[in-house]
Amino acid sequence: MYDLLLRDGTVHDGLGGAPLHADVAIAGGRVAAVGHDLGPARRVIGVSGLIVGPGFVDPHSHSDTVPFLEEPQPFKLLQGVTTEIAGNCGFSCGPVDPETTSFIPAELAGAAFPTLGEYLDAAEAAGPSNNMAVLAGHNTLRLAAAGMNAEITSDGLARMCELAARSFEAGAVGLSSGLEYVPGAYADLEELVALALVAKRWDLPYATHMRSESEGLADALDEAIAVARRAGVRLQVSHCKASGRAVHGASAMVLDKLAQARRSGVDVRADVYPYLAFGTMLVAVLPPAACEGGERALLARLADPAERAALRALAESPDTGTGVGFWRELHPSDVQILVHNDPGIEGRRLADLGGDPWEALCELLRLDPQASGVFHTMHERDLAAFLADPLISIGSDNGPPVGPTHPRTFGTFPTYLGTYVDKEDMPEAIRKLSSAVAAQFGLAGRGWLGPGAIADLCVFDPGTIGHAGTYQRPDVRPTGVEHVFLSGRQVVADGEFTGGRHGRMLRRGGR
Repeated sequence: MYDLLLRDGTVHDGLGGAPLHADVAIAGGRVAAVGHDLGPARRVIGVSGLIVGPGFVDPHSHSDTVPFLEEPQPFKLLQGVTTEIAGNCGFSCGPVDPETTSFIPAELAGAAFPTLGEYLDAAEAAGPSNNMAVLAGHNTLRLAAAGMNAEITSDGLARMCELAARSFEAGAVGLSSGLEYVPGAYADLEELVALALVAKRWDLPYATHMRSESEGLADALDEAIAVARRAGVRLQVSHCKASGRAVHGASAMVLDKLAQARRSGVDVRADVYPYLAFGTMLVAVLPPAACEGGERALLARLADPAERAALRALAESPDTGTGVGFWRELHPSDVQILVHNDPGIEGRRLADLGGDPWEALCELLRLDPQASGVFHTMHERDLAAFLADPLISIGSDNGPPVGPTHPRTFGTFPTYLGTYVDKEDMPEAIRKLSSAVAAQFGLAGRGWLGPGAIADLCVFDPGTIGHAGTYQRPDVRPTGVEHVFLSGRQVVADGEFTGGRHGRMLRRGGR
């Protein structure tokens, strides 16, 4: 007697195989059988006309603090996501020194822990709504070891490596970097290789928000590949993009470099979200030198007209190798203010504020150094090329589902399936959403559908799946995801969240 039978669905294995018209039987939290005439079950759900596949795995999220929100948050489950990887872009909730929290994103600073293990324990106790695994963030490690200083001593690097090792021992599933952000932008190749070699001890991957996604894109990708090659680790290139008018069309170069690296023996994959705008902190537009010494030093620089002028000269420099922020890739009309402590500014474009755009940006940050925005800098042709490539999976880059945010938080996966995937491409699309990611991060038993697999499943209607969210109203509920299961427990039924916190914090090895 099975616990559950999903009857008469179109079953995708998540490995790219041809779909089967079949039933799926679940027992003891795992898939027990796939086929016909499987026998009786305590519960039967008819899924005729629907696709039954493995639950989606999001390789790039910023849901680190979501388990601590007062109410369970189903925003990923409603997209069919059963597992997500957090701790991306170099920022994790531990290990955090209380003296160095100024440039950890505000939502993380509110849930900072002395060690990553303590964070994992606390998040597990609080209860995630879906499964989560976490990377150890290079920015967080560097802040704990060296503060907001550009230079790092040999002792500081050794301390950083020690903290990384403790994080991996506690269960982190890899190392992440965010090299357009401080203090990660201060790191050189040798520092990154040293940390990646620590990850190598546990056969863990390196995920990177590269040093540049615009004019320095080619060099930044070469650096990421060099880290992976020298350390012998798997490489995940985060949220691929060719950002800014100067590099529109560069997707061909990126895809060629990824393919060449893979042919040469580097186990590289990447991810992308199906949108033409990205979102991040406004301070990242400035050169990294603006932030050296911490928030107080930043505010002093922004209050000094001479310092503003010097920072502008650096920001407008074509020498992308030294880290100049991403001012050069932006047009003032590209910059939409998303979060600011002056609510009258939220939603407006930098071009609408009047006066000199650089001065307006500096004043926005002087008044709120934690301000964030949405940046409309990508081209549809590049996005389509990234989405179609077999090495590139789909990652949301979502933030917490509260306050003004990007529509990718609520709709990445339905948008991809409903807008960019044809029926004949569905097996490959589901592979990119599941097994390709699970393998990269060592999530044993997840990301595929077959006898013995953990019964994390998504059942969706290919004719109605989609998301109508916009940058003005992102938190629209997606459509088409009918049923979702975590280890055989139904957490979405007929498109509605069933309640509760039934996810797990997955530690290294999928434990």
